[in-house]
Amino acid sequence: MECKIERNKALCTCTYNCSKKGMCCECVKAHREAGEIPGCFFSKEGEKTYNRSVEFFIKNTTIVD
Repeated sequence: MECKIERNKALCTCTYNCSKKGMCCECVKAHREAGEIPGCFFSKEGEKTYNRSVEFFIKNTTIVD
């Protein structure tokens, strides 16, 4: 499967500048190894805090019916 880096970059909501931008599988792997959640899983406001902890993710997530 070919990685669509440029397409992924255009859709990525993460504002942190890193070498994995657009390479979603590498991003998820790195955050998982660190016990974190990738920025694209957070709300726009939550992402900007750069807090990628699971605890913050749970607090930042709202359930919509």
